[in-house]
Amino acid sequence: MGAGQLWRRGKRLSRPALFAQHWRLALFLPLHDTNPIRHVDFPFVTYGLMGVTILFFLVQSVLPPAAFDQATINFGMIPIVVRDLYPQPVPWLPDWANLVTYAFLHADWMHLLSNMLFLWVFGDNIEDAFGHFKFLIFYLACAVLAALAHLLFNLDGNGPLIGASGAVAGVMGAYILLYPHARVFVLARIVWLIPLPVPAFWMLGFWIATQLFFVVMGSDEPVAWWAHLGGFAAGLVLAPLFKSRNVPLFGGR
Repeated sequence: MGAGQLWRRGKRLSRPALFAQHWRLALFLPLHDTNPIRHVDFPFVTYGLMGVTILFFLVQSVLPPAAFDQATINFGMIPIVVRDLYPQPVPWLPDWANLVTYAFLHADWMHLLSNMLFLWVFGDNIEDAFGHFKFLIFYLACAVLAALAHLLFNLDGNGPLIGASGAVAGVMGAYILLYPHARVFVLARIVWLIPLPVPAFWMLGFWIATQLFFVVMGSDEPVAWWAHLGGFAAGLVLAPLFKSRNVPLFGGR
């Protein structure tokens, strides 16, 4: 497909060949942490983001295949569209808006639920550290910066980037900076599925190492590794600027 042609999905819908950010290659999944919230009564922005994202997917899931594809094209982040090399599929939507809307679309249930699991485990503590409004701005900023990282390394890409994992990676970057010693219970895929308590810096450090590994190896999986790395880096950089004054870096150690 050349730069003048937008991505179109093939006949099989279960494994779409697009730049969707799947967590299926993860060797572990977080179950919960032992890090209680201290500064807010309830992390309603975290749950609100989860609710809106799930609602978007529920709407997507009832669309006919052609309409599902068109929604992905309309609201996903397509590099050649954002760069004005191809007309915006939705005339009334500014090109920059797709740098945000893509984060609320998902390719399938696994893509959605894995992203929401990571947001559920780590998001409440970052909302607690930042405050409600600043956390919302932080999350959206990480989504934008993750998309720009993907765009930078896919300038002529005509496939739609979708999924919350760039924004969620930003949350993870903030978490490892603020709570590196917090215990996270993970479901590890070693020989069997084993629940293990590990320090956050081990789990998240291993996660970022896997992203770098797949980038270096040139993985052909339909995963936006650069969006993950860009989102994580954004979280590291923005966390000191967004955190409340009474929240120390590195867990106060």
